[in-house]
Amino acid sequence: MRISQTGGLIAAGSKQVALPMLQVGSIPIIERIVITFQQAGIFPIVIVTGANEEDVKYHMASHGVIFLHSEQPDGVELFSCVKQGLRYLCGKCGRVVFAPVNVPMFTPSTLTRLMAEEGDVVTPSCQGRSGHPVVIAETVIPELLAYDGDDGLRGALRALEDRRRWLCVEDEGVLTSIHDPQQMQERLAAHNDSLLRPMLHMRLERESAFCDERLKLLLFLIDDTCNIRRACDAMAISYGKAWDLINRLEREVGYQIVERRQGGHRGGNTRLTEQGAQFLQTYQSFEERVFQFAQKEFQAMFLHKK
Repeated sequence: MRISQTGGLIAAGSKQVALPMLQVGSIPIIERIVITFQQAGIFPIVIVTGANEEDVKYHMASHGVIFLHSEQPDGVELFSCVKQGLRYLCGKCGRVVFAPVNVPMFTPSTLTRLMAEEGDVVTPSCQGRSGHPVVIAETVIPELLAYDGDDGLRGALRALEDRRRWLCVEDEGVLTSIHDPQQMQERLAAHNDSLLRPMLHMRLERESAFCDERLKLLLFLIDDTCNIRRACDAMAISYGKAWDLINRLEREVGYQIVERRQGGHRGGNTRLTEQGAQFLQTYQSFEERVFQFAQKEFQAMFLHKK
């Protein structure tokens, strides 16, 4: 079920060292990364939770992201969370952009440059040091999942060195960790400037809105899980609210979007109809075209006048 060219993966890792809700400026670092991903047109965006899981889900539920509960106990290495996210995204997108939650200050323009590079693994390099985020092609995900050698993710990427491409950047945010507060503060103003963007919240309306980003994600997850309760859990939405959204959409479009099958407290086997799958594909394609147009016009009309 490939639905996207590029998906995003944010992993928290150990609850002892990851601080996803750390406030930098007026927003937590997890939100900074999600905004940066969204500016680059990345979908879906997956957060492998661990540290502050309930706070992260509460704060980020309206941002159109997917939550994966960490499979490992406290103290798990980051690579285990990365593997969990890669397993989920494999088959859904051609490439995955991975960022650890503790490195939130890379800019959208750096991310866009990384995504434009060809290669099985694309890594930014600044001042002779490797940084994040890393762009991973779907073709090498099985090799990363199979790796169980030393040094976690670093070791797994070193094993792919002959298939790795380095991109030299001047963006020191690819190296900036939350564990260096002074460096984080020095980068804050520049990073805030980089977040200037047109925020388009596309909706379909008649007398009122009946389809938006949240419903798009719900349909994506139903198509993926074939279970509406699991879909609800993954995006932190209530079961009743999910059905309200679906029922309203079906009334407005005039045909069945979701095939309902009874199956007990876990929601049964719920699938998109053929028309429902086509609606999702068409909506996403339209959204991507609008996004690309808006980005181009914003660059031409605002940023080029500075």
